[in-house]
Amino acid sequence: MDDIMFSAINRLESPTGASLAYRHEAAKGTQRGVLMICHGLVEHAGRYRRFAQVMAQQGFEVYAHDHRGHGRTRADDAPLGRFAWKDGASKVMADVMAMRHMAAERHPGLPIILFGHSMGGLIALNTAVSHPDAFDGLSIWNSNLNTGFMGRVAQVILRIEKMLKGSDVPSGILPKATFRIWNSKMPEKRTSADWLSHDKAAVDAYVEDPLCQFEASVSLWQDVFDMSYRGPKLLARLPRHLPLLLVSGDEDPATNNGREIRWLAQQFRSAGYTDVTDRIYPGMRHETLNEIGWEVPAADFAEWTRKVTETES
Repeated sequence: MDDIMFSAINRLESPTGASLAYRHEAAKGTQRGVLMICHGLVEHAGRYRRFAQVMAQQGFEVYAHDHRGHGRTRADDAPLGRFAWKDGASKVMADVMAMRHMAAERHPGLPIILFGHSMGGLIALNTAVSHPDAFDGLSIWNSNLNTGFMGRVAQVILRIEKMLKGSDVPSGILPKATFRIWNSKMPEKRTSADWLSHDKAAVDAYVEDPLCQFEASVSLWQDVFDMSYRGPKLLARLPRHLPLLLVSGDEDPATNNGREIRWLAQQFRSAGYTDVTDRIYPGMRHETLNEIGWEVPAADFAEWTRKVTETES
């Protein structure tokens, strides 16, 4: 029954014009809160079924939607691999808020925690700073919000690509400068996605997933980098008591082996935040929740949410 519940595709018509495909896992027993999941780049919400079921057992109503240009979400201005023809970052954040409003209406009074993995972490942070009172907890996993000088170089490259071939085609350079370089450093040399996890079954499932077989467009990469710079600049907008949980693995090339998560935690602390937890899990790569031993970070997350909801009650 659990598999059937999360596998079911529901639809929410967002004010942005997107028909959001979302999944819902109902809380088991006493409701403690709402968990909203923002997935990463070139994947989809269905890959979070196991995590959703764990959190449902903890009393959470879990909602996970496919972002624009991903999965089964549909929008006239968002073909596969693109957020929108223009204002993509703003629209993807507005879609998150549409999901938030729906969840709040369905479960009035419950605290709402926003979770984001990788690109989803960028979306989650940017949504939270744009709507400072919308969430009762924020958790960012395996996200790099400290792209620095190389991020600026990437933005220049993307502008050149856009000028030469347009914005609605895949970037020819960014995947080589990120995913392929990261994967080339993996000892297995088994698939194109070994950098995601040590768990071969999880990697194979990703490689064979038809909803994960596309390239991000130039404009989508531009939106991603725009969010990576915007979010940290606006940290001061959030309530200083907001509970924050930041997570990575110490073998995650996307976060410089967890260093960028440590950096983000320090940014929050330096800005005066009083409830910041950062955890770097040894022996884990980019998809912490699809790693060997994923049960440990999932259990730690559940414990953190328990404290968040106790504080809110």
